[in-house]
Amino acid sequence: MNPIEPFYILDLFGVAVFAITGALVAREKQMDIFGVIVVALVTAIGGGTLRDMILGRTPVFWVNDPTYIIVGAIVAVLTIPVALLNLMPRRPLLIADAFGLAVFTVIGTQTALDFGVSAFIAILLGVMSSVTGGIIRDVLSNQIPLILRKEIYATASLCGAVVYVIFLHDATFAPFATITGMMITLVLRLAAIRWGWSLTISLPKPSQ
Repeated sequence: MNPIEPFYILDLFGVAVFAITGALVAREKQMDIFGVIVVALVTAIGGGTLRDMILGRTPVFWVNDPTYIIVGAIVAVLTIPVALLNLMPRRPLLIADAFGLAVFTVIGTQTALDFGVSAFIAILLGVMSSVTGGIIRDVLSNQIPLILRKEIYATASLCGAVVYVIFLHDATFAPFATITGMMITLVLRLAAIRWGWSLTISLPKPSQ
């Protein structure tokens, strides 16, 4: 991406936000500075790496532009003092993750569309881009991944990606596609955090 493109700035913002979540989780698990940086980086670039590998878009984005690695590593190191002083409660971590989810949903979907795949595949890759880093982070830190918990997570990303693609294909709404796709994802995820929204279906208990 061109360094002056809005998508490039958004991409780096998403990397920074996800790196923060990875670093905070790693410190919660008492990892050393190397572990913190590793978890932060795989959280920040894991989804985009999987997306590029599936598309055959190689070398993957961070090989062509090491800025992603540099930003992720610097943010991770700067996050360590905050984690050590316990200045970051759990809820801001979830909110930061929601922002990263929203950014990477749109970035991942657009990257796939630019590569020439169908809208359906682009939507799937947008979701993969946004959730894979968090899955790796949670697995490495021995936690149940957010995507497997009952609160809406991947569904928020899916809705955002679908709206983004629909808006892109309508000349009237195309200029608002990016912000709308991100906001749909973000609002759904934040609402799920705030009110515990989920798609869980409660089945009646069998009679004794």
